[in-house]
Amino acid sequence: MGTSAAAIRRLLAGGVTVNMPGVYDALTTRLATRAGFDVLFVSGYSVSASRLGAPDFGYLTQTEIADSARGICANTSLPVIVDADTGYGNPLSCIRTADMLHASGAAGIFLEDQVWPKKCGHFAGKKVVEADEWLGKLKAVLDQRSRGVDLFLVARTDALSTRGIDDAIDRAKRARDLGVDAIFVEAPPDIDSLERVAAEVEGVVRVANMIEGGKTPLLSDAELHELGYDLIVTPLTPLFAATKAVQDVLEVLRREGTVRDHPEMMVSFTEFEPVVDLDGHKALEDRYR
Repeated sequence: MGTSAAAIRRLLAGGVTVNMPGVYDALTTRLATRAGFDVLFVSGYSVSASRLGAPDFGYLTQTEIADSARGICANTSLPVIVDADTGYGNPLSCIRTADMLHASGAAGIFLEDQVWPKKCGHFAGKKVVEADEWLGKLKAVLDQRSRGVDLFLVARTDALSTRGIDDAIDRAKRARDLGVDAIFVEAPPDIDSLERVAAEVEGVVRVANMIEGGKTPLLSDAELHELGYDLIVTPLTPLFAATKAVQDVLEVLRREGTVRDHPEMMVSFTEFEPVVDLDGHKALEDRYR
């Protein structure tokens, strides 16, 4: 299928509801690829947590997300969409961000309208820039297609919780009219809000963000499709699951001094080998022996 923006457009045009799990390193990327997903998402929240041990509070830099994206894209043949936050500056900064992520192998980006330093869309205390400033950034990225930097562009607005749903819908419509690939109104608090966004922002792919414990009700792909959403991002599920699993096994190890009696808590030595393609590396070694 390829790793291009066009591949994502073809999937969505074919009527597929795409669920993108949030990956944050080579290992989670390989696991998500083996699980059979069609598109992957590089979650800024997860990269900040795993790489910096810090919350999604604007600590992650442009070069750090590009470096993470490079390692992730190198470990999958699937299209990868990267959380580019606010683009890390003005429209010129967004152009450089687009160039860097495209060169890293990304097929698309999310670009949002928060004031920098941004915060997770489900945290309190967010602020957004004026709509025209955000739209200028989106246009700057769209214009790079003429240079061969074609990214599946998702326009994300956090205006719903800061300025109300009317403003968020207006921003989404203006982004759609610019020619973005998808619009993403972050953190609708209920199904009525999801329905209204879908009903009023027509003629464009709509994104829903499913965060366990977040502000938006957790719905299935089928339920979201019925509401009018066909690009679904589940950015924190792998991070939260990995945290729980590692936390639990370390507690057993600390308490008992071994996990000998709890094999169900881990994959085995041999079960892990295909995750990192040990046989493929052995074959490569043998070729040059």
